[in-house]
Amino acid sequence: MRDSLIAIVPAAGVGQRAGRPGAPDIPKQYRLLAGQPMLRRAVHALLADARIAQVRVAVSAGDERAAPALAGLPRTSWRACGGATRAATVAAALADSGARDDDWILVHDAARPGLPAAALARLIDACLDDGVGGLLALPVADTVKSARSVSGAARVAATLDRNGLWLAQTPQMFRAGVLRAALRQAQAAGAEVTDEASAIEAAGHAPLLVPGDMRNFKVTWPDDFELMEKWL
Repeated sequence: MRDSLIAIVPAAGVGQRAGRPGAPDIPKQYRLLAGQPMLRRAVHALLADARIAQVRVAVSAGDERAAPALAGLPRTSWRACGGATRAATVAAALADSGARDDDWILVHDAARPGLPAAALARLIDACLDDGVGGLLALPVADTVKSARSVSGAARVAATLDRNGLWLAQTPQMFRAGVLRAALRQAQAAGAEVTDEASAIEAAGHAPLLVPGDMRNFKVTWPDDFELMEKWL
């Protein structure tokens, strides 16, 4: 394969929503899942596909937990280039990677350690011959409500049509040059970028939706740790 596949894992955040009162105050990516830091499990999931040439983990300056958490993993490096936002961290990691414009970049959440090898392979297979790239996602199965606040309480404002709605997952896979330009454009416009696909969309592209997997959910709330351990 001529063009490299490089995975980037932004891991500079702290994951405040995942904390429990009285629990140790450590960033959620370093909390243990079945005896291993969640970040290590997320990186290990990416290494399951030999087509990924390297995994680059972007951490915050002064992070002393990355080295022991990732020790011994092949094709893996960690760099203290994390920014104030996810988009800033990904942009900095992309610049640090030295990737060529035609190289493929896969961005994966440190909080998705349950990524199955089959789902990762499905994304890579689908995107390699696609002109834009894409992301893992799941069609919305539940009834979706919008909310309004009444006297401080959330109440239903409307029931939304779930047809055509998908829940975005990661990895999200795009050419390095396209992703660089999209992130730069979003920053210049002051746009909020919650995932890489949103920046790509704002640049006028339509990313491919590749069926993901329920096990690839994002560990966000305190109870999610127990649920993820059951999957693992």
